[in-house]
Amino acid sequence: MTPGSLRDGSRSSEGIAPSSPDSWASGFRHRCQACGTPQGLGLEARSRGFSGHTDTVGASLSRQTERRCEEQAGMIPRSDIIVKDFIYGGLHVASNQLPSQSHFASYSNKQHSSSSIHVASATSNVTRELADIDWDNLGFGFMPTDYMYVMKCSQGENFSEGQLQRFGNIELSPSAGILNYGQGLFEGLKAYRKHDGNILLFRPEENALRLRMGAERMCMPSPTVDQFVEAVRDTVLANEKWIPPPGKGSMYIRPLLMGSGAVLGLAPAPEYTFLIYVSPVGNYFKEGLAPINLVVETEMHRATPGGTGGVKTIGNYAPVLKAQSAAKAKGYSDVLYLDSVHKRYLEEVSSCNVFVVKGNVITTPAITGTILPGITRKSIIDVARSQGFQVEERMVTVDELLDADEVFCTGTAVVISPVGSITYVGKRVSYGSSGVGLVSQQLYSALTRLQMGLTEDTMDWILELKCFQFARFDYSHIDCGTTSCIHKLLV
Repeated sequence: MTPGSLRDGSRSSEGIAPSSPDSWASGFRHRCQACGTPQGLGLEARSRGFSGHTDTVGASLSRQTERRCEEQAGMIPRSDIIVKDFIYGGLHVASNQLPSQSHFASYSNKQHSSSSIHVASATSNVTRELADIDWDNLGFGFMPTDYMYVMKCSQGENFSEGQLQRFGNIELSPSAGILNYGQGLFEGLKAYRKHDGNILLFRPEENALRLRMGAERMCMPSPTVDQFVEAVRDTVLANEKWIPPPGKGSMYIRPLLMGSGAVLGLAPAPEYTFLIYVSPVGNYFKEGLAPINLVVETEMHRATPGGTGGVKTIGNYAPVLKAQSAAKAKGYSDVLYLDSVHKRYLEEVSSCNVFVVKGNVITTPAITGTILPGITRKSIIDVARSQGFQVEERMVTVDELLDADEVFCTGTAVVISPVGSITYVGKRVSYGSSGVGLVSQQLYSALTRLQMGLTEDTMDWILELKCFQFARFDYSHIDCGTTSCIHKLLV
């Protein structure tokens, strides 16, 4: 390995490289000389793997503090190194999240009841502990994890430094803009675990761009694309043990942008909060990749021209609950909405885009401001074209829907859901006799294999986080006496 390079072939920003996986902090300028912990946890990585690091504090420990660490670290042989979850990426842990203990009693090899996943590579051969979950019966729902990411800024300013915090409730004024005037957006994306233990993010920069577009529409400042992606990466790695084993599900990532400042009178909020939390999830529909049954809604509408249907604002979703609840009470899976002007052109399902297949032609409603520009939608269009299908983005009539060979929905949560039947003004039309249509199956397989790292990423859509490259000590809880030196096992 050449000086200044890292194990993935990238360069260190200070020309210093970690010397071995046994001392992941050894290449960092400001660290505790006894235990090697970099001050401020200011590690920074770009794109695939590690391309540099930054010390967020920029001050070494005093010799007195180093001596305190030496006394504690002497209780742990250097050979007793285990690979544990670690964080990198310019993060800052809030001072009120630091451990209260100033020392620890002893070191022990703890026995875990949780699942584990074996990770093998040229530089490591370890077992990573996973959260104690019944992964075989994981549904789609909220499950609290360990950490969330929070970043704030004032109106008229830019977001700067964010921080990881223990997951928990947040404090809002009753007069917060998000509560009174609905000034808020959210995003959704996923992380997948590969068989080698690495973590894959699917097109996070697309979510960042969509959030920025929505923020402009809702008069809110927003994180830059780099800030968004780095915050997602930090949050995922902080909660790495909650990512399901390969083939058992994914980690759903929910970024939020909200007017958190108090305001009385219709106006942009004075303060904004960007927050990310995560949850392990299984299939969105309990049927998995099985046909769903939709009903076309002819009276209520999801969006209107000139409105906010094309951005992922929170106000777009509560209005669909009434029609959706009524449909589910009648045995349908969800509702398909029509345009509000002509009431004959397809828009989208409650939280999914819709595609109609006829022969070799796949048609989907065009992005005109009333439907969400889905990232899975965009990806499926590219995948379909690469596989020889003709894809058309235009106005699609109900008649075309009823005459289709296949129909399917797309979204981050569902990926692809084939439609088994459509009911329109009392008339039920079924698609296919063997369940999942061939086109739906083909596109689902192509996209999910790419998302899970089972096929080559020829589209350059995957951000891979190489989680096994460095090891760290299991100190349980140690406080060196400074807020800049954090010896904390993130579990």
